[in-house]
Amino acid sequence: MRPETFTVCLPGPLDIPSSVEFLRSWGDDGIDRWDGRTLVRTLPVGHTHVAYACRPSGSLEAPILHVRVADAACRREVEKAVRATFVPPPPTYADLLARDPLLARLERQHPGVRPVRQFDPLTALIRCITAQQVNLRWATTVRRRLAEAFGDRHVIDGHSVYSLRADRLAAATVAELRALQLTARKAESIIRVAEAIASGRLTLAELAELPDEEVIARLTALPGIGRWSAEWILARTLGRPCVVAGDLGVRKAVGLAYLDTLVPLEHAVRAATAHWGEAALTAQALMRILTARSAMQNTERLKTAKLQISSKI
Repeated sequence: MRPETFTVCLPGPLDIPSSVEFLRSWGDDGIDRWDGRTLVRTLPVGHTHVAYACRPSGSLEAPILHVRVADAACRREVEKAVRATFVPPPPTYADLLARDPLLARLERQHPGVRPVRQFDPLTALIRCITAQQVNLRWATTVRRRLAEAFGDRHVIDGHSVYSLRADRLAAATVAELRALQLTARKAESIIRVAEAIASGRLTLAELAELPDEEVIARLTALPGIGRWSAEWILARTLGRPCVVAGDLGVRKAVGLAYLDTLVPLEHAVRAATAHWGEAALTAQALMRILTARSAMQNTERLKTAKLQISSKI
């Protein structure tokens, strides 16, 4: 394999560092890696994965990515993926900002924060499975263990990165995955998802051709994949304007933003965000900032409470 370096100019406004910062908010899973300077990922190409590293430069209005791909033969596929990584807001976004003061304020404070797509359906589904009913830091730890045990390690531009192997995970036993501290149910789900992908029964190309509800029906037929997981695939992998109303993080953000409720019910989230329309992906990316702020404030309050308690002991 012969590496190659090339430059991709992206449409602004786009704040690349702020858009990918969430990738390290809960630790490093070794799969999608961002260290504050370089984004390192892999892309499925045929029956293999190719690693690539992206270093942002330029400005908010004229962002640039300097890309190093491990195999020059895959440059075309990687460049296409890089150009599609950050989902731009639709033409209706300006009208939404005019009608939604909260989003308008977030956009002014954090201009150019955009949704980031994930192009490997196996990794995207495993992200959903590992995040179910646990905190995201623990989910990140488990994914790192999965990557190291059942993935391939790549090195690009001095950085290492892992890709998950569907065939290896499909051949794994529940006991092997349980040893990584996955629950039996999650272990079974990961094996079944990997089997569907390894056998070709589930492909990104096929999902991309289906309407939203058919995508959801195909995915929720898999063990351990509920509607909110399927909707994250619609949003993060297919780049469709889907509000993931059942996701706890989205529920908390919408509760803070619109409903003055800590964790609203799914139907209330859908009603409160119906006006997002085609800009739902961009709005959810901005909403992530609200939940991050809330988590930070809760952490600071907990630290303060602990200090107060310790001072009294």
